[in-house]
Amino acid sequence: MTRVTANFRQYLMGWGEAECGNGGFDHYRSGLPQPQFNGVVRVQSLDAVGQAVETARKRLTGVPWWWWVGPDSPDGTGGALVEHGAVALGTLPLMVRELDRGVDLGEPPVGMRTERVNGHGRLTELVRTYSASMGVAPSLEADMVRIEEQRSDNADIVRLAAVLDGQVVGTTVVITARGVAGIFLVHVAETRRRRGIGGALTTAALRVGQERGMRLAALAASAAGEPLYRRLGFSTVSEYHLFTLPA
Repeated sequence: MTRVTANFRQYLMGWGEAECGNGGFDHYRSGLPQPQFNGVVRVQSLDAVGQAVETARKRLTGVPWWWWVGPDSPDGTGGALVEHGAVALGTLPLMVRELDRGVDLGEPPVGMRTERVNGHGRLTELVRTYSASMGVAPSLEADMVRIEEQRSDNADIVRLAAVLDGQVVGTTVVITARGVAGIFLVHVAETRRRRGIGGALTTAALRVGQERGMRLAALAASAAGEPLYRRLGFSTVSEYHLFTLPA
């Protein structure tokens, strides 16, 4: 679990173009007006939650952000946050699968291929596809592409695109670090859903993990994605709880 949560923190904190810090208070700030890309990932001491709340309000002022409470946070962190004014947003299952066995979910949709994203043009299409699925404003596209291109850990990252009829219709991002293939941003264009594209992308992500010698794959599942991931052999091992702190 330590390796899984460290992988997760690395991915999120890689968005910290404007600010990124750890050492007891792990946080990141992209500057983008989108909560997924600014936040707190961990405070290591329950006694430090009050001070961390004040620090977070100062360092993340001006942007929407989330506080992630997972298995690497001290027991009681969620309750302490609520005492300091935080509001619970929801829970995401943390799911894990060993990579020492085969990966197969059947044939992908006819005509679809999964390709590794290289180059500015294809990366722009990838960002456009997942940001539209997330409800991110198109005006943020250029900044998101720039941050993706400039991440210091890009050697650990493989970005995958599902391509159908010459267009990117689905995405996922795999970060291979600490023996774990962390799977993020599994998104399918709204008009192409329920055709097996999400399963094909996740299968391709698992194969990336195997090729890079990772022992585990891990992801935080949405309610819509959880049944698919169970079919692919993932099991729920913990949870992430999301909180926001009103200004």
